[in-house]
Amino acid sequence: MLKVGIVGKPSSGKSTFFSAATLVDVPRAAYPFTTIKPNVGVSYVSKPCVDRELNVKCKPKNGKCENGMRFIPITLVDVAGLVPDAHLGKGLGNQFLSDLMEASALIHVLDLSGMTNEKGEACEGYDPEKDIEFLEKEIDFWIEGMLEKKWKEIERKSKMGFKLYELLYKQLSGLGMKEELIREIVEEGYEGLYELARRIREKNKPIVLAGNKIDLPSAQENFKRLKKKYDIIPVCAEAELALRRANADGLIRYVPGASGFEYLKEVSGKQKKALEFIKEKILDVYGSTGVQQVLNKVVFESLGYIVVYPVEDRNHFSDKKGNVLPDAYLMERGSTAIDLAYKIHSDIGEKFIAAFDCKKKMKIGREHRLSDGDVIQILTRH
Repeated sequence: MLKVGIVGKPSSGKSTFFSAATLVDVPRAAYPFTTIKPNVGVSYVSKPCVDRELNVKCKPKNGKCENGMRFIPITLVDVAGLVPDAHLGKGLGNQFLSDLMEASALIHVLDLSGMTNEKGEACEGYDPEKDIEFLEKEIDFWIEGMLEKKWKEIERKSKMGFKLYELLYKQLSGLGMKEELIREIVEEGYEGLYELARRIREKNKPIVLAGNKIDLPSAQENFKRLKKKYDIIPVCAEAELALRRANADGLIRYVPGASGFEYLKEVSGKQKKALEFIKEKILDVYGSTGVQQVLNKVVFESLGYIVVYPVEDRNHFSDKKGNVLPDAYLMERGSTAIDLAYKIHSDIGEKFIAAFDCKKKMKIGREHRLSDGDVIQILTRH
């Protein structure tokens, strides 16, 4: 399953974001290093389901479908907070950096309020832009350190005729890097080891900024300033967590990422006041709490994944048991029919003959590139 890491300094709201996205309860408190060991949970990215386009009613086996939106599972990892000089071992730096490197992309939960400093300690007037800069640099310095350990050997072997990008990939193989991206960087050229590390991080570990605590006036002011320079999504993780819990309790009907909710029961007192605050100050102003938008941006924009629906019955868009559009797979852009076959099961890949595009009603070959929203039947030899 695709893995996305949640990063940020202590007390930025990382664990709240994680809980809101997964409904997994984790320790949350207003002091640094509440998270020690990584929290791992299942979350979902969402896209309009193709069932309406096909005029059918889907019955998902993996994920879910709510109000026409298909939710596809991913793995979220919430790691210990990052502080300046983490690459030198400060805070829980080395543990943090090792944990996050397993992820394909990162969500930087940024405390936009300016009410916590770089160590996660309470303060006033802190500039959250500093957090954007130091977090990226800490990851870059750590990757640079990984390269430095073997750099003399890498240079020596490169002069002997070994391909530099293959040597770099081997050194960083445990960090979830992609060989073809490292090759691109080497072929484009770079200046110095730090520049190489920075570009490797940018290409291999894209970062999406989640501007958290947008319900606070100071966060709103910082957002207005920083959005001119950075691509930041305004987020209120506390609001999303409250909405999802109220939905789970049957008090409201709320679809993650929606701009509103519907009361299902009479709600009064503090809970009603909190829900109305969320509606008026967050949903009506920003169109959502931002949590689902961040997840979708990471997977569909930064990583460029598409959603493909494999079926066994091309006429009914179902599996053998009659479940309509039972599966929705996240596939890398550029994936082919044979890639999908192996994704379903290695045996299906090995027995692949051809595939069938159920929407276009045409047979396709193994190297046919898939498109977002494709419904595909894999044909195999028996």
